[in-house]
Amino acid sequence: MTPALATATAGRVLRQLRHDPRTIAMLLLVPSLLLGLLYLLWKDLPTPPGQAGLFDTVGLTMLGIFPFVVMFLVTSIAMLRERTSGTLERLLTTPLSRLDLLLGYGAAFGVAAAVQAAVTVTVAMTLYDLEFAGSPALVVLIAVVGGVLGVALGLLASAFARSEFQAVQFMPVIVLPQFFLCGLLAPREQMAGWLQAVSDVLPLTYAVEALQEVGSSAEATSRMWTDVGVVAGAALLALALAAGTLRRRTS
Repeated sequence: MTPALATATAGRVLRQLRHDPRTIAMLLLVPSLLLGLLYLLWKDLPTPPGQAGLFDTVGLTMLGIFPFVVMFLVTSIAMLRERTSGTLERLLTTPLSRLDLLLGYGAAFGVAAAVQAAVTVTVAMTLYDLEFAGSPALVVLIAVVGGVLGVALGLLASAFARSEFQAVQFMPVIVLPQFFLCGLLAPREQMAGWLQAVSDVLPLTYAVEALQEVGSSAEATSRMWTDVGVVAGAALLALALAAGTLRRRTS
């Protein structure tokens, strides 16, 4: 690994991203708009005294899920374009290693995830009146870590896809099971034992759990930090696996 090469790669990706207004719109606007739909759907529902509203509970959790999903989709397609266009093959004939390349991509889209999270959390708290007990900075941090996890899994998925369509097809395989079993649709303790076991090894579960901790506690808890560490570790593992499986071209 050469930090200067990874940094140069990150700069190149960010410059490319700056000239792609559709991707920028997807990164910055789509999560806020989708959150707005949930707000309109649930804003008039009655809330029992002493309990958080449905939007406050689910909306907070979605702040971690949206970056994960969007960054997975954008990153997997972007890497496929690099490979099918021949750019990746040319880059890897230089001193740039696979790990430098993937870390550069991870850093660039990590910056994008940070901006996305900051925008979405700000919109949620101001326009949609989202309320939670903890610090907004912690929500942004967890959203960013979740977005980086989406980047890492997107890079890993792109190594096995031969076209952009195939990259999109990995979403039901990688993203949806994590969404179904993360504890959002049903409490994990009410799941069948084998489903709980599957949920325990899916990293998005820990991002959702960390956000639930922020929603219920004014202070950062040790459980929250443990959950964030698990998600970050899963992202690093996915990047390492992606570096080992990345191909120069689509055959």
